[in-house]
Amino acid sequence: MTRGPERLQNVFDDAFDAISRTREAFKPTLAAREIGAITSVATGIAKVSGLPTVGFEELVKFPGDLVGIAFNVDENEIGVVLLGEYWHLNAGDEVERTGRVMDVAVGDGLLGRVIDPLGRPLDGKGALAASARVPIERPAPPIMDRAPVTTPLQTGLKVIDALIPVGRGQRELILGDRQTGKTSIAIDTILNQRDQNVLCVYCAIGQRASAVAKAVTTLREAGGMDHTVMVVTEGNDPPGLAYIAPYAATSIAEHFMEQGRDVLIVYDDLTHHARAYRELSLLLRRPPGREAFPGDIFYIHARLLERATHLRKELGGGSLTALPIIETEAQNISAYIPTNLISITDGQIYLSPSLFELGVLPAVDVGKSVSRVGGKAQRAAFRAVAGDLKLAYAQFEELETFARFGARLDEDTRKIIEHGRRIRACLKQGEASPLSAPAQIAVLLALTAKLFGPVPLEEMTAAEQAVQEAAANIPAEVRARLGSADKLTDEDRKTIVEIARQALAPFQPKPEPEAQASQAPAAKAGQGPKPEAGPVPKHKAEAGGGLRPDARTPAKRGAKRHE
Repeated sequence: MTRGPERLQNVFDDAFDAISRTREAFKPTLAAREIGAITSVATGIAKVSGLPTVGFEELVKFPGDLVGIAFNVDENEIGVVLLGEYWHLNAGDEVERTGRVMDVAVGDGLLGRVIDPLGRPLDGKGALAASARVPIERPAPPIMDRAPVTTPLQTGLKVIDALIPVGRGQRELILGDRQTGKTSIAIDTILNQRDQNVLCVYCAIGQRASAVAKAVTTLREAGGMDHTVMVVTEGNDPPGLAYIAPYAATSIAEHFMEQGRDVLIVYDDLTHHARAYRELSLLLRRPPGREAFPGDIFYIHARLLERATHLRKELGGGSLTALPIIETEAQNISAYIPTNLISITDGQIYLSPSLFELGVLPAVDVGKSVSRVGGKAQRAAFRAVAGDLKLAYAQFEELETFARFGARLDEDTRKIIEHGRRIRACLKQGEASPLSAPAQIAVLLALTAKLFGPVPLEEMTAAEQAVQEAAANIPAEVRARLGSADKLTDEDRKTIVEIARQALAPFQPKPEPEAQASQAPAAKAGQGPKPEAGPVPKHKAEAGGGLRPDARTPAKRGAKRHE
């Protein structure tokens, strides 16, 4: 009976000894916490007082796990951009400093995932397997850390790879009116990187939920999500999320670039980004400028796109290629934001609504599009094949305007127009159907050799498809040279042209049997004896001057009737 209380006493003694040791080991520490209070809340922003040592762009914490970025640091209060739903905030709520800047999760675990700019998953696949967190705002690589852009980034689109080549590490702007196919070009480019060892980051800024869902579905069905990270903000999200989205996406892409990998990033689109920044700036009482944009609107895009580059081999040799998208209004490419982006980037791809309405897809206006890296970022085979193609197409577009007025054209002009129509037909391409380099080169070589000349326009699609399928018969050694920096030899050119000629043989027009049958009797009738014409008197030949009888003057015709 006495053993029970003794055991219980031993248990109490052990527990008290453990508590005593823990109490003796505990050393209280004092941590300074800076607490402020909300003075007012507006659409996407909050005014806060009581944080005297807060830094610019520092994160501050609000009730309900909501965070914000200190945007305006004034003497008496700070303006904070809210990064989430803020309807539960009220004046007087506590605000706490965090002592850190905004960062985002990075790593290979993000591939195939759809996240928001704060790193929260949106695809319902569970938590992210991130390897690290990096700040969203980082300085661009110095000039001495960069290498020239020499390697092409194949988009799989004939009109771009041949006429407006894009290199790895380049910044190529895609601009045009709404609903002209800007996002389709970006999605097709992402799909074409599946076997090119290029990772992709797609940043949707203020897009409709239906448009984002369509892009995700297209990538998943075509197998493009395996090498892609999607950073998404929808149109109903707070403007603060739309503002930080491209910076967060760029930090994710930079992490891969610093590992020596090639990365493609698409900003869709920076027009919404500029409008979100304008909204925040006006709410924070920053002085407006042209089109009500703040004075540093150029700087926010310049510091973003300067992070796209090609690093030196000593730093891994990775690259970050940027494809920013801009929406124009009524084809006005000289507006404020488009001209800003044109001056920042290394070229632009302009999509014309007129070509889109004519069914020329992708609706790339070659005359207004340019790549300032140009042939240096183009494979030698493409450069040799497409050298004269742009000039011939430009001549066709200029002559086509005159042909619409019903002007009489000489034979050379008519040939240029017919050749240009076949160039336009060959540059058409369906959505989500990128082409391999050998198939593109086979079509372009057939164009430059004018093998499509006899093919009727209504059969151009089938004829081009036949050439693309025949490109699989190109010998392996020739295909290897097409994918390298080696130039096309004359033998290679002859081999590809001969394969294209055999593929186009069924599309050559055949003489109609009815026309042949009608020409035969006419030829036989023309072989019969002709009535002999009597000799023409010398004085009549001189008087008529070699004119037809009905071409005499009225005076002579009247004299004849009088006789």
